[in-house]
Amino acid sequence: MNKDQEHFLGVDVGGTHLKIGLVDRQGEILSFEKIDTAPYRDDPKGFNHRFINGMGKILEKYQGVTKVGIGLPGLISKDRTTTLEIPAIPGLNGFNLKGALKETYPGVSFFLENDAAAAAIGEYRFGKNNPPEDFLFITMGTGIGSALVLDGAIFQGARGNAMEMGHMLSRGNEGLEKLIGRNGILKIMERFIQAYPRLAGELIDKELGTHLLVDTAKAGNEVSLMVFEEVGRILGEAIVSTIRILDVTNVYFGGGISAGLEFMMPSLDKTVRQFLTPYYVKDLNLMKATLENNAGTLGAAALCFLED
Repeated sequence: MNKDQEHFLGVDVGGTHLKIGLVDRQGEILSFEKIDTAPYRDDPKGFNHRFINGMGKILEKYQGVTKVGIGLPGLISKDRTTTLEIPAIPGLNGFNLKGALKETYPGVSFFLENDAAAAAIGEYRFGKNNPPEDFLFITMGTGIGSALVLDGAIFQGARGNAMEMGHMLSRGNEGLEKLIGRNGILKIMERFIQAYPRLAGELIDKELGTHLLVDTAKAGNEVSLMVFEEVGRILGEAIVSTIRILDVTNVYFGGGISAGLEFMMPSLDKTVRQFLTPYYVKDLNLMKATLENNAGTLGAAALCFLED
């Protein structure tokens, strides 16, 4: 096969779904499917057994693919063979996933990575506007994920799992993820609705969610805008500490909640510039990642290029 015509599989593993994309070298998703993981989690032989067997059906569907990238929501061994701590799928904890896949499918190469790190590599490989060689990537969704791309590669740290910003201690010694992951943001919404009922408008008596938050902010709802302002301040404080440690000047934001980035950016930017010196802020760029909903799938597929 002509190398330029080679196709790859990107498998984004989540607690509720597998997102699978057939991707070409230019980052085009040629085929996409989403698989409910409930049968995987409920399998009496365990998630890992079901995942290994399920991969066979996926490979059978996409015959000719010899490289598969897999993004996972948790900690992975430095040699990228073993899933160490996967909170959303505890059945994978301590499992040599790469070894089991290679044993079962010896003709296929598998590449494992933390899902936020995979998304960062996807942005680096396929993102618009020529992403730089060095940047901090923060993904905001159910949790807070992060990664550092340094000289075009993921910075792993001493044991392979650096850059867990979501678990940095923040206000009240709470983890950042607990404060401004999805559940944290909903708690902020509840608090502000109770504090400012006359400003809450259509938020009153609604089932709260981040899509509602973004939509009402776009419509000018004052409480929703206040929520994003608070989230921006909290995230900005964490970014100040991270920039001081990493000395990085480019920060990308991805994940579902980044749909509201424009509303949190004023307070985020103000906080960052308030607590950093001119050396750090003179070349600072804070921007939205470009792959949007495809970041997980394209990021997983981008892992297949790391050995090129």
